Amino acid sequence: MILSGIYSLRSIRLPQRPIFPSLRNGRKTLVTSSTSVSVNQKKEKVIVISGPTGAGKTRLALELAKRLNGEIISADSVQVYRGLDVGSAKPSPSDRQEVPHHLIDILHPSEDYSVGQFFEDARQATKDILRSGRVPIVTGGTGLYLRWYIYGKPDVPKASREVAAQVYSELSDFERDGDWEAAVQLVVDAGDPKAQSLAANDWYRLRRSLEIIRSSGSPPSAFQVPYDSFRNQNDPSETSDTCDLKPSADELEQHKVKDLDYEFICFFLSSPRLDLYRLIDLRCEHMLSDGILSEARWLLETGLLPNSNCATRAIGYRQAMGYLLHCREQGGMSSTRDFYYFLSEFQKASRNFAKRQVTWFRNEHIYHWLNASRPLDKVLNFIYNVYNDQSGTLHVPESLQMKKYMSNKREAAELKAYCAKNRHLVHREDCSDILDWIRSTQELNVV
Repeated sequence: MILSGIYSLRSIRLPQRPIFPSLRNGRKTLVTSSTSVSVNQKKEKVIVISGPTGAGKTRLALELAKRLNGEIISADSVQVYRGLDVGSAKPSPSDRQEVPHHLIDILHPSEDYSVGQFFEDARQATKDILRSGRVPIVTGGTGLYLRWYIYGKPDVPKASREVAAQVYSELSDFERDGDWEAAVQLVVDAGDPKAQSLAANDWYRLRRSLEIIRSSGSPPSAFQVPYDSFRNQNDPSETSDTCDLKPSADELEQHKVKDLDYEFICFFLSSPRLDLYRLIDLRCEHMLSDGILSEARWLLETGLLPNSNCATRAIGYRQAMGYLLHCREQGGMSSTRDFYYFLSEFQKASRNFAKRQVTWFRNEHIYHWLNASRPLDKVLNFIYNVYNDQSGTLHVPESLQMKKYMSNKREAAELKAYCAKNRHLVHREDCSDILDWIRSTQELNVV
């Protein structure tokens, strides 16, 4: 049974010919914010709401912004792109009109967007919101974005024009020939073994890694985010032999928080994994009915290929673009079997992404975990009261708590045996409109 708390599910709609949003121009270049603060200075409050995909973050942040006179800063690496509305689950135009949103629709999908750019943009938006007397509410599930936003940028050297030109020259032939493996090996040989773990064809990050090596003589991993430097203090391998007492994890956490420039009030919204997986599967069905294939078609028509840049690596778009390319190879047609295989892969990738998000945020100790299945008003009232509380203590009542780990072996066994059970797209006739749409739109693009 699907959860009824924070989640808001609409009835499935059969796909119609999509109307893409008009693409607006431009993105402002913003200034980096410092993360230092005077010890005696009273810190301004910033609310952060994260959680796995499909947990209900958007609705919670929206309702909270209405209560607190807030504005929302999106920490989602896909919502920055114009035209990618369905697959990124953007707030509706009416919601964005009612509550101001930042860092949504600021780039064309052909442009890359880095965590460093997000840090600068989000920090500037935070300053602007606070200056206007309103409450910044940062929401999204991109863990690295939020880590940098809270703890600050690592002191990574910027490449000079000369170094950037040198790196471009070193990698340009590989990129032109599509020889990703050889390019990765070049960067590994230059000193960054972690280049092997980059997503295939992530040329931006591969270039950046080589730029850092050529500029400093060290790989990117040598430049720690401040968050990691605190963690290393509790690592025996990083502790001096002359130190008799090691700080506890709680003491380190308090030390980190004291050094931050804002009073960050952070929540992670989640639910029992089985319930979350069922919701994600249903959400994928909704996205198909709402037009994610149409948005994927538009990406292909702009000349982009799946997994070729930040936008096309996004879960949902990568699978949808690959499926449409397969349809074109089949003469602009799709069998029912091929469609349901694509849907299954889309759902599986989404569930795996949610699992990675949960794993990531287990180690982000600044977050308080909330149960997404609880009534929305109770969760809102709790966060509202926490924001207005002056005691400096935060305790999540047991009725709202969400456990970080599975509670029993039965749940683990059920997860291991999990299999998606579609609610709306089950039989051949259920996907007939989608297959008709594919025939009417993809025959003109046969490979």
